[in-house]
Amino acid sequence: MSAPRLQVKLTPAADKTLLELRGAPGIPQRTRDRAEMLRLNHRGWRTEQIADYLNCQVATVRKAIHRWQQDGLYGLWDSPRPGRPVTWSTADIEHLTEKIETSAETFNSRQLAQELEEARAVKLSRRHLRRVLKKKISVETDSAKPSKAARPRRAIAKTS
Repeated sequence: MSAPRLQVKLTPAADKTLLELRGAPGIPQRTRDRAEMLRLNHRGWRTEQIADYLNCQVATVRKAIHRWQQDGLYGLWDSPRPGRPVTWSTADIEHLTEKIETSAETFNSRQLAQELEEARAVKLSRRHLRRVLKKKISVETDSAKPSKAARPRRAIAKTS
């Protein structure tokens, strides 16, 4: 004997909310996918069909349905990630980049960490500050680059 079919019954208001959630800007993609899973299940799709359609695991679809049944709309969002909260803000990093760009002298990570602590009362280790600055620089340079489709291909010159 097989288990009963996992089926969601949505009210018209809940269906409308999930539809709006699916198209709303600023909503994480995983949350949008979970909303779509529920709407498809409500329309009679089986979990296997939904998983194939959204290119995910059947267990993911089942988990989304169970989260909806247990927590309602709040169950669609991910819970907060574990770990220490961020102690710096983007304004702090912008302060450092402005100081670097406007000053004629060069700075090392120790000097930048000291400047950040004195000017903004934010204490970061040299190592962590280097990581943050490196990540910021890579994000800025990646966003400034044209997309791969727009980039011209370069011929690689072979040297003998």
